[in-house]
Amino acid sequence: MTRIKSGIAELDQMLRGGFMEKDAVLLAGSAGAGKTTLALQYIVNGIKLFGTPGIYVTFEQLPDQIYRDANSFGWDLRKLEEENKLRIICTSPDLILSSEDGQSILDYPIKEIHPGRIVIDSMSHLQMYIGEKNFRLEVYRLVSQLKSRGLSSILLWETSQLMGQISSISDMGMSFLVDSIILLKPVEIDSTIRRALVILKMRGSDHDKSLREYYIDGSLGFVVQSPFENFEGILSGSAHRTSGEAFVKTLAAIGSRKKEK
Repeated sequence: MTRIKSGIAELDQMLRGGFMEKDAVLLAGSAGAGKTTLALQYIVNGIKLFGTPGIYVTFEQLPDQIYRDANSFGWDLRKLEEENKLRIICTSPDLILSSEDGQSILDYPIKEIHPGRIVIDSMSHLQMYIGEKNFRLEVYRLVSQLKSRGLSSILLWETSQLMGQISSISDMGMSFLVDSIILLKPVEIDSTIRRALVILKMRGSDHDKSLREYYIDGSLGFVVQSPFENFEGILSGSAHRTSGEAFVKTLAAIGSRKKEK
């Protein structure tokens, strides 16, 4: 089966080689979790590593903001646009949806650069425009439209909760409309805030089920690290050490106090 690689080696390993071709991937996380960075890196890596043009659609930011943020990682989006490898589309949510005659704001850029990847930033803003009543139907139509045009998509979704359990994905009915779900989440461990990534769903393929720590590097971009070990309850917001690890830590603390005496 054809795999669409993110170009982030550790993430592609978790995905058993990459996303499935034409799949719609929901990238969910709270504000500041790194969704935009990962999505931009997916597009840029597609162009530079795999020769696949891409489109980045945003309802939230002006193009200048995206260019600036990308430049901080060494990604020259203006140059990629000039080379007809990329299109940044800043628009309102209603224009991304097909009209009654089937026309869409995506028609011309798709014909112009023949992209294989697209990012929609974000579905949360689309939901605010459409309203909850018609949201699932319009998302279904949008996802079907992207797939029919041969596009592998990443759809950003901003979760409302910074810490604790995440329920908004299933509450809005998003989970069954997409093929894969990746969750980015801040977690508190030992009185420090760390970041966790987990693949919640990947239709038609096995995937890594572990929670991986990640960080944003100024030159590398999105970096996935090894799994969290010796901790439980990370996703619930009540992370604590496993009984064995807690016992070892207690013994170490006792031994340290004895040495001090």
